[in-house]
Amino acid sequence: MTRRRPPTRRRNRRPSRRQQQRDAQLLLYAAAAAAGITLVVMVVNWLLTHWWVLVVVLVLAVLAGAGWLYNRQQQAQWEAVRAQGLRYGLPQLDALHHARFEDAIRDLMQRDGCHDAQRVGGRGDLGADVKATDPYGRRWVIQCKHRRNGAHGSPVGTPDLQVLNGTARQVHGADVAVIVTNGRVTGPAVTFAKQQRLHVVDRQTLAAWASGSRPLWELLRAVPPPRRPTSLS
Repeated sequence: MTRRRPPTRRRNRRPSRRQQQRDAQLLLYAAAAAAGITLVVMVVNWLLTHWWVLVVVLVLAVLAGAGWLYNRQQQAQWEAVRAQGLRYGLPQLDALHHARFEDAIRDLMQRDGCHDAQRVGGRGDLGADVKATDPYGRRWVIQCKHRRNGAHGSPVGTPDLQVLNGTARQVHGADVAVIVTNGRVTGPAVTFAKQQRLHVVDRQTLAAWASGSRPLWELLRAVPPPRRPTSLS
């Protein structure tokens, strides 16, 4: 007779090391969650017992927020006063570096109420050194030409205006395209500007604008009408 072999016992597979690590992580997460919930419950119970602490914290937060808001308002008022009193003389503008000259033009536009005025001049500026939107909704694109020697420096010519004319409206969406210089402008350049509806701020106009409180659009002729009605119009 043939003997039957006893059935082989199946070995119990031990969990892999990766599975053990996952189980350990789950246990840690569960323990951390339980500890967090316990801590939250303890804090809530403590606050319910010591409710006055929460009231004190809220009062301090309100006072701190009010103080921060007051300081912001005071700073805004001071900036407004400083901007309204901004003045430049031609000797000051002549002595500036060309980048600081662009900053000065930006500051004058801000003084006139163009709160979004920014200097964008630099490499690849495509003829725009300062951009701004006036209180009437008109978009200004300004190209700055600083001359170290002022009226004795090289004059702004037609090629400079051709660059502005080619990019101000088409690229930058200008309603008012302006070239500003502390120097001279040639006759042909002035004629070209009139033909192309460009605006030229020469040394004399710059002096009147920078030393006074009148906005630039009151010193220029044939400025486009406002885009939107305002309290100033």
